[in-house]
Amino acid sequence: MTAHPPAAHASPPASAPSASTPALPVDASDELSGAGAATGSAGAPAGARILEQIEWADVVRIAAVGLAALGAWIAEAAGTPGWVVGAVGAVVLAVGCWPLLIEAAGDLRKRRMSMELSMLLAIVAAAAIGEWVTALAVTVFALCAEVLEELSMDRGRDALTDLMSFLPQTARVVGAPKATEAADSAESSQSSGVTEVPLDEVRPGQVIALSPGGRVPVDGVVRSGRADVDQSRITGEALPVQVGPGDRVPAGSITRGALELEVERVGEESSYGRIVAAVRHAQSSRAPVQRLADRLAARIVYLALAAALVTFLATRDVRATISVIIVAGACGVAAGTPLAVLAAIARAARCGAFVKDGTHLEQLSAVDTVVVDKTGTLTVGAPRVVSVRPTEAAAGEDEVLALAAAAEWNSEHPIGRAIYAEAAVRDLTVPVPGDVAYSPGAGVSTHVEGRRITVGRCRGQGHQPGRDTDGCEDEAALSTESDPEAPSATSVVEVRADEQLLGTIALADRLRQGAATAVRDLSDMGLEILMLTGDSAASARHVAGLLGLSEEQVRADLLPTDKEEVIDSLRRAGKRVAMVGDGVNDAPALGAADVGIAMGTGTDVAREAGDVVLVGSAPADLVETVRVARRARRIIMVNFVGTVVVDVVGMIAAGLGLLGPVAAALVHVVSESAFILNSARLVPRRTRRR
Repeated sequence: MTAHPPAAHASPPASAPSASTPALPVDASDELSGAGAATGSAGAPAGARILEQIEWADVVRIAAVGLAALGAWIAEAAGTPGWVVGAVGAVVLAVGCWPLLIEAAGDLRKRRMSMELSMLLAIVAAAAIGEWVTALAVTVFALCAEVLEELSMDRGRDALTDLMSFLPQTARVVGAPKATEAADSAESSQSSGVTEVPLDEVRPGQVIALSPGGRVPVDGVVRSGRADVDQSRITGEALPVQVGPGDRVPAGSITRGALELEVERVGEESSYGRIVAAVRHAQSSRAPVQRLADRLAARIVYLALAAALVTFLATRDVRATISVIIVAGACGVAAGTPLAVLAAIARAARCGAFVKDGTHLEQLSAVDTVVVDKTGTLTVGAPRVVSVRPTEAAAGEDEVLALAAAAEWNSEHPIGRAIYAEAAVRDLTVPVPGDVAYSPGAGVSTHVEGRRITVGRCRGQGHQPGRDTDGCEDEAALSTESDPEAPSATSVVEVRADEQLLGTIALADRLRQGAATAVRDLSDMGLEILMLTGDSAASARHVAGLLGLSEEQVRADLLPTDKEEVIDSLRRAGKRVAMVGDGVNDAPALGAADVGIAMGTGTDVAREAGDVVLVGSAPADLVETVRVARRARRIIMVNFVGTVVVDVVGMIAAGLGLLGPVAAALVHVVSESAFILNSARLVPRRTRRR
């Protein structure tokens, strides 16, 4: 028979080349970005990068104040008149305290108490009683803390800069018009018909040429050529993936051979662009824990001022009073918390996941239940037809399959695409459908040659009473036996004409590589795992057995509304739920969960509904993202508790006269530095530019 597929669906959709490959984190070390690495993305030594980030005006200011403090100490020891020391000290303090004065003035305008304001008060108080050495020394410590804080935040921002600067700014477009203004100024190759144009002028549908070693600037489908592609920067996969015609290649990949790609998405719509946008948004947004950190910092400052007042009233010791103000170091938690959030999101991005907001990262760290869709999430989502069983009402297998393909001709669902692909393989004539209607979770219906054709799941009596579904369980078992090799999962759909059953179609789908390991790892982390599926109970039990899940951890035969109800019931029971899915039918559940996690190879609807997107769709990415979120939470909590303990103990010691102003400043700077550096451990290494 000759195939006559509708023109709108002339070729089967391309497959994602690495959907089943588990992604590994690029870097799982606790070291600072650049620490232990000889070079960064630009090839500059790590030490040189740090020096480039330091403002030389700050270095000069710190050196001048430090020398003045040393000079004041020597002068006082030599018996220099106090007015001389005071005059020089006042001038130096005016210059040295300028950055603190600017920040304190801004805080006053906002009616907000800050550490800069409290430190400035302590410095002025020390100078007022003639403690010039103390005032100058405290200023040195305060300025050093400011520089350290800015350097640490720069390392967090470097994670974003490193991401943004990776993509090339131009693309070599095949057959691009050369009469445009952009083309006139661009480099072009007349002989090859390739024109280099700015990336922001590239549009979907165009074809771009890639040379060996080139960075892929867009999401695209391979039109010609075969090559190994390094996708580690976008999916976290350490090993290169071999791609050929029809395979998708995400932006941010590096090709090791010559390829031509048809552009699908460019800019912020691409996989890489979405990661960059997520990290950029995280930098500007504030998670609830960040607002809590700000409130804690303000409370500590008020506590320090109150403790200083009590100390003065009880002891009349001005030095002890000043020490109480100086020792409080809330900057560590105020600066360390946003750094930890930003660094964690950047690290998750390096592992193949992008978190849309710091709030979602915080919520993910607190989940205790992970609900996972089966098809397309735990399985590859690329099923194939393994058997067609017609009833007496059908003319044979070909009729059942051809009618099902007609109903599914424009479907984006993996099952629909598999049915249509099988009809093409068998070279069947596919009738032209009319009035196609799709119902998520239920199936599709259309009019073909005067008959109403419906294709939907083979359900149990619980959802569709009266249907003759006795053969569904047997069909599932039979189709599983037909593919005895590697793990496979089975789904069964029924084909009806005017409500009369024509036959069933069984499809087999393979588990994603690493799915069983991911489920085990999540369970080992203390998370409750639940698998949801709209497929039959037989299919669900088969997959559950491969994953090591019990029957209590499986819910089958579910409609999209049923999945949403499961999520709602778990949350009503006090569970904090993360939902992982890929399809249109998962969107309601993704939105209902505390955290929705969408597979990158899933539908646009699912990706929009998700709070986190696993770009490479590897189960290992889910595990690593949860680990990163939990690690960020632990680091932030350590900073919270450590700040309170150090400040309370320090203020008590200072009030008792055990800490002088200089020693208090040292405690302040050391504790603040420790907490900021603790957060900086999350910052991923900068990768070498290739």
